[in-house]
Amino acid sequence: MKVDEVMTFEDYWSDLRFNQKKPNLCSSKKQAFGDNIDSRSRKSGGWIQLISHHTFEDGSPNPNNIKTDTSANRVLVGRDFFYWGGSGPIIPPKFRNYNGIDICAKRNHRSDFPEKLIDAFVAWIRSSGQHGYVAAPLDWIHTP
Repeated sequence: MKVDEVMTFEDYWSDLRFNQKKPNLCSSKKQAFGDNIDSRSRKSGGWIQLISHHTFEDGSPNPNNIKTDTSANRVLVGRDFFYWGGSGPIIPPKFRNYNGIDICAKRNHRSDFPEKLIDAFVAWIRSSGQHGYVAAPLDWIHTP
């Protein structure tokens, strides 16, 4: 994803553009898994977590997920992205070991990739002809 905006959780929560990202468990699976789930209580200042896939099964907040999800009060927003879910392409070896660097970063990774690597990787992704939401997450894929 190319980052267009960086905002706080509070701004993300209150921005009308992202209301549809709040989970709705009575709607489609995609809507049920919305990611606009965390906001601050006006009274206590503590985190509030909407009933979602991040809460416990009974709907109560999961402190571990709140801690992980809100460890930095930043939400990255982008319109130029690729999401293959459980159907992603195999990353060519040249990007898995580029002078000892693996472009397959993990969660909470801070990018310090060389510009040459970024440009080559973006060109490779764009060559797929796909864009945006391409396929559902891996755990949504049902096998017969």
